[in-house]
Amino acid sequence: MEKAIRASRQVCPFMKYANTASLQKLVARKSLLNAASACPVMHHAIEAQKSQIRSYSQMSSASTGNVSAEYAENSSGSSSGSNSTFSASAENLAQYEAQFSKDLQKKHADKSYRYFNNINRLAEKFPHAHLAKESDRVAVWCANDYLGMGSHPEVLAAGHKALDSYGAGAGGTRNIAGHNKHAVEIESTLAKLHYKDGALVFSSCFVANDAVLTLLGRKFPNLVYFSDEMNHASMIQGIRNSRAEKVIWRHNDLNDLESKLRQYPRETPKVIAFESVYSMSGSIAPIEAICDLAEKYGALTFLDEVHAVGMYGPHGAGVAEHLDFDYYANKRTGPLGREGRKIPVNDRVDIISGTLGKAFGSVGGYVAGSKNFIDWVRSYAPGFIFTTSLPPSVMASANAAIKVQTRNNDSRRKQQEAVRYVKESLSDKGIPVIPNPSHICPVFIGDAALAKEASDILLNDHGIYVQAINFPTVARGEERLRCTPTPGHNKELCDQLVNALDQVFNKLNLKRVKQWQLEGRFLDSPEPIWTNKQLQHN
Repeated sequence: MEKAIRASRQVCPFMKYANTASLQKLVARKSLLNAASACPVMHHAIEAQKSQIRSYSQMSSASTGNVSAEYAENSSGSSSGSNSTFSASAENLAQYEAQFSKDLQKKHADKSYRYFNNINRLAEKFPHAHLAKESDRVAVWCANDYLGMGSHPEVLAAGHKALDSYGAGAGGTRNIAGHNKHAVEIESTLAKLHYKDGALVFSSCFVANDAVLTLLGRKFPNLVYFSDEMNHASMIQGIRNSRAEKVIWRHNDLNDLESKLRQYPRETPKVIAFESVYSMSGSIAPIEAICDLAEKYGALTFLDEVHAVGMYGPHGAGVAEHLDFDYYANKRTGPLGREGRKIPVNDRVDIISGTLGKAFGSVGGYVAGSKNFIDWVRSYAPGFIFTTSLPPSVMASANAAIKVQTRNNDSRRKQQEAVRYVKESLSDKGIPVIPNPSHICPVFIGDAALAKEASDILLNDHGIYVQAINFPTVARGEERLRCTPTPGHNKELCDQLVNALDQVFNKLNLKRVKQWQLEGRFLDSPEPIWTNKQLQHN
């Protein structure tokens, strides 16, 4: 803005004597063009420009009938036309920049502005990383590579082999040049993992959730979504993009869900969308009971197992498999989870979405379901059709990771042991961990500025990286440090984390469990979903 003003002062008498503050006010009030119109010189220039734009526009529309072509020609027009257009749009550009600045200032003011730390995870030193300088080493405590599969030898070998043989990129979308044996193999593996007829791989699970939920709402007239209030942003986005009716039910509250389902006729198309493990709180959905309600009221179930795949069940298929642990551990011949039940929970879930980017240590997302459903999504979802396929090396390494995790529970057992040790040690020191039965260890802070300061102290003074979680990922006043122990976090590293957090809580005078309990929080302590017996299973 100031650069433009300085240049203008050299040629315009009005600009030469007007101060910068006055000009900026004119721009803010959208009155600079009015002032220019009163100028005997600029008045004629503005009118000439309008005439040129009108005639050019009419000619382009008449000759091509194509808005894109008109835009392309206008962008590459004569130098005089380009300069005039730029001058006329300078006022608008300043307004955009002012809005950018205003929004960013708001983020800084409410302490929700996000700072990115330069964290470079080291494959041979998991779970360690270096900062911008390779000599600055830290222990990473907040990654979603829950089982360390991103650096597993078999995973790396599969990725290297595919990279050397097939190159870095996919070559295009699946329907043009990106379909290959790696896509066929991993989708077959994923379908088997979830005991479904088929699976479809996307560039991310955000894209998968968005694409599928958007498509369902667009294709089924009068469909109604019943969405858990804590659902991930990708599910919220997909439901919003579908333009279908949305009903939000209280988190994991079955009574609230049923009361809202009851308000719609059974024949009304319905989808209950929810997650198995909610990543910021660690809570786990009552999947079986939700399936009961879905069958009672004629709804499809859409289950996001993103933070559960690889982590639960005897083969790492997620919580839906874990609920019938013995049945699946004995090749679908053992007893089901609840006496008298005839159908396993996993078979009652209609659509499952998952990720390759967390416990499987790679990148990408997917959905699994019936044969017709998968073919339907493949045929109609723009998020799949028009997106470049994942590279062969990515799919090969992810496929290897899934196969490693289906063989035995070694990684899951070690990870759960680390989780239990950290939670118990933090509890002994009165450090508040949001109670949950899963692998997530959310250390509660309750203040955005203090959460950021705690994270900075851990990184700078203790060599421990735990990112602060703030709005909009969590509600204001619910800020936390989300810790995720892995099999690579041995007792020494766990003790370092616990002792460092204890010092940070003392230094910042943060509330401990007893103080929060006086306010009615941290009163319950649910049992881990992994039982001692299950942890002993190979």
